[in-house]
Amino acid sequence: MIYEKISLYPERPHITLTTYVSEISPELRNFKKKAVLVLPGGGYWITSDREAEPVAKAFFAAGMNAFILRYSVKEEAVGYAPLLDAAAAIKYIRDHAEEWNIDENQIIVCGFSAGGHLAASIGVLWRLDIISKTLGCKNSYIKPDGMILGYPVITSGPKGHQGSILKLADTEDKTLSQEELDRFSVEKHVDYDTCPAFIWHTAEDEGVPVENALYMCEALAAHKIPFELHVFPYGEHGLSLATEETAPKDEMIMPYVARWIDMAIKWINEILFK
Repeated sequence: MIYEKISLYPERPHITLTTYVSEISPELRNFKKKAVLVLPGGGYWITSDREAEPVAKAFFAAGMNAFILRYSVKEEAVGYAPLLDAAAAIKYIRDHAEEWNIDENQIIVCGFSAGGHLAASIGVLWRLDIISKTLGCKNSYIKPDGMILGYPVITSGPKGHQGSILKLADTEDKTLSQEELDRFSVEKHVDYDTCPAFIWHTAEDEGVPVENALYMCEALAAHKIPFELHVFPYGEHGLSLATEETAPKDEMIMPYVARWIDMAIKWINEILFK
């Protein structure tokens, strides 16, 4: 396996892309692989380790090349800064697709919580002018081919996660204008060019209410974008894989919910790229 931590910007070495890439071997069938870019959550304050390497390893074990992006957080997570990081990561993966034996038309983003907001944002807002101007490439070059959203922050409305939205807005003022709120409310920007989605959530989630997933699906359905939704009846926020490895306490080990990763892999292989 090619394991490497790559700094995306010379001036900001902490914004990194970590690779979990299969090496080419004469003993193996070296077909082009799918790639999954993992975007951990953390309210745009951190990027959670529980939603990073364990998830990348699961996709790698399923025969895909996986990547983890440590994107802009804290005071750097203002406006579209995290979105530009995600775009830069996709560009880097596509730039190196031949070297890493990746099918450049099979690149998926997978995000959790605030990372789910980021994954949804790049899947919806990939056509923003700021992306092409900043990265110097066509917008279509950084469009993901699919998105996996785990208990994602989606809306900036009453059911949203205010901490994440206020972080992006660079303010603690909870009386933002509707225009300012709408800027980061992903479901309001879904259009007919949004990429297909696999979404999962739990009905019990109090950190990011399940309505976030439902609003996103409603917007996708209105624009005839294919999606698959799983709402599990139980489970608190931040379950990640819902396994012993990712659970900070026993109550977050939930085999019933842990099925989502197998479902997502089947969605990739049998639905998204059938």
